Amino acid sequence: MASVLIVMGSGSDLPKVEPAAKTLDNFGIAYRMAVCSAHRDPERLRELVREFEQEGGQVIIAAAGMAAHLPGVVASLTILPVIGLPISATLMGLDALLAIVQMPPGIPVATVGIDQARNAALLACQILARTDSALREQLAHYKEELREKNRAQHREIAEP
Repeated sequence: MASVLIVMGSGSDLPKVEPAAKTLDNFGIAYRMAVCSAHRDPERLRELVREFEQEGGQVIIAAAGMAAHLPGVVASLTILPVIGLPISATLMGLDALLAIVQMPPGIPVATVGIDQARNAALLACQILARTDSALREQLAHYKEELREKNRAQHREIAEP
């Protein structure tokens, strides 16, 4: 059973989305990926979200560029947490970022930075870790590794 659904509006988004899949793999999180446009196939999108909920899925990452309606439409179809991943297809991704963060009241979408698929996956992991102590430990270890790398960079610069 997949805990995370990664849905993108177009297959051309895949190279920008792959870091999310790799990050989930690194944390041992089961996921599935799908291509489904909110504009071109809204009925299939509704079915995809419904099936994911019925299977016990827990978090959805929705990646989209340009008009970027996919995350908001997904959020309108579910009570599961939705993480919007803006893709830099045009206007350096600013159009997608603004479209995703400007959701109407009652339809929240957590949004990460433009092309920040890894952060989308990490946020999904943090949501899942609320009820998974082993994952919580993995994330704590990951954060400690980040701190150590940062401290090592400081030592290289500060201590000639």
